[in-house]
Amino acid sequence: METLEKLKSLGVFGMQVPEEYGGLGLSNTMYARLVETVSQDGSISVTLAAHQALGLKGILLAGSEEQKAKYLPRLASGELIAAFCLTESASGSDAASIQTRASLSEDGRYYVLNGSKVWVTNGGLANIFAVFAKTSVVDSDSSVKDKMTAFIVERDFGGITNGNPEDKLGVRGSNTCEVHFENTKVPVENVLGEVGDGLKVALSILSSGRFTVGSAVVGILKKLIEMTAEYACTRKQFNRSLSEFGLIQEKFALLAQKAYVVESMTYLTAGLLDQPGCPDCSIEAAMVKVFSSEGAWQCVSEALQILGGVGYVKDHPHERLLRDARILLIFEGTNEILRMYIALTGLQHAGRILTGRISELKQGKVTTVLETVGQRLRDSLGRTVDMGLTGNLGAVHPSVADSASKLEENVYYFGRTVETLLLRFGKTIVEEQMVLKRVADILINLYGMTAVLSRASRSVRVGLRNHDHEVLLANIFCTEAYSQNLLALSQLDKYSPENLDEHMKKVSQQVLEKRAYICAHPLDRTS
Repeated sequence: METLEKLKSLGVFGMQVPEEYGGLGLSNTMYARLVETVSQDGSISVTLAAHQALGLKGILLAGSEEQKAKYLPRLASGELIAAFCLTESASGSDAASIQTRASLSEDGRYYVLNGSKVWVTNGGLANIFAVFAKTSVVDSDSSVKDKMTAFIVERDFGGITNGNPEDKLGVRGSNTCEVHFENTKVPVENVLGEVGDGLKVALSILSSGRFTVGSAVVGILKKLIEMTAEYACTRKQFNRSLSEFGLIQEKFALLAQKAYVVESMTYLTAGLLDQPGCPDCSIEAAMVKVFSSEGAWQCVSEALQILGGVGYVKDHPHERLLRDARILLIFEGTNEILRMYIALTGLQHAGRILTGRISELKQGKVTTVLETVGQRLRDSLGRTVDMGLTGNLGAVHPSVADSASKLEENVYYFGRTVETLLLRFGKTIVEEQMVLKRVADILINLYGMTAVLSRASRSVRVGLRNHDHEVLLANIFCTEAYSQNLLALSQLDKYSPENLDEHMKKVSQQVLEKRAYICAHPLDRTS
């Protein structure tokens, strides 16, 4: 608590709260930079994120002027601490299935809130809760339907209790518990947004904050590289420093590459969010979250491997980093759900553009069919793709021109593949999760390639220190991502020998039917 009090005095509890409400009023870019700094301690980072990226974010995004004036100054100072109450024991990723209910009183002055929420970070500390509950809403056709509504709920409203803090694997210094609401009276003026728009509010909150997982990971990876490099350069085996061995050097190249790509994607996304008009960057934010969380888990594991047994004991920071990193793949939307979101949102956009062409192909329109066949023939003969990234008028520096060409090629063939997928599956593609995962993985790689090429080109042109190191990292990542994309594109062909989807489904079905590993033991004999 002493640490939190010091952070309050620095204004860290109101990083993105506008100055007019007593906050620091930071842009998304500066917010990301500060998150990168406070991420050195996972528990503090999670506590602060739950307060402002989730708990009070709804007031910033959907709150009325009266709500902002009433709550934001005290939330920005840390006098009040906020928590986000969405998940329930029976509704995790399926947020729309919540059971907590808010019933309007007969006099229409308040809602009576009943239900329980789980995995509430800051649940035992918070004075203010962003709570999502089912309410009865009269629809346009005069029928009454249950729709989710968001509420600002004060602990002082009464009827609020919380369970004991969860004994978690990681981020153990943060407070996570169940929160229960029993006949809690919430004034109607504390509805956040419009009645029935709660799901939209919840998704907006989650989408807006995801990119900061990337900035937190950047801070973690920079510290991880420093700590691990110090050990590798001083620890000797076989009369040589660990840092002299090729397999150790390979691990440090991975750490540096992941840090560079995550940093590039994060700050590109932050810059986009800071553009006038507040553009929708929910797909980009989701891509940053997936790539950075998985990168953190891989990198911490590899760094611990360098330390060996030393990193496996509890008094060493690598052990804690490994435990803390695991939650990154789960919270702010599981990576599985986010992959589906990335792919389906992208395909929905492509579908709107290609609807006419796909309809013509299905109808067998001769000119469209011939055009498509001609494209496929040219593709099979090795089409040269040039989208203008390279050359005298290109956007990228010549030092990364080969990588830019790889990006252009991947983008072109990905576009052709998307058209094929929409023609093949139509609307049923929403059920093809293995297909959608590959689509998402390609999109994430393409965004990462775009981010590093843009950043490395700028660094060379303005003469930043160690820009040659950036070029190396960008080229390594683009080469690896290019190969990964080619494999994924080939697997998206139903008849490709690399496509093992049906085999995977069959194995899974057989295991889940028995709920066990079903192979006979190698020492078993037939009777």
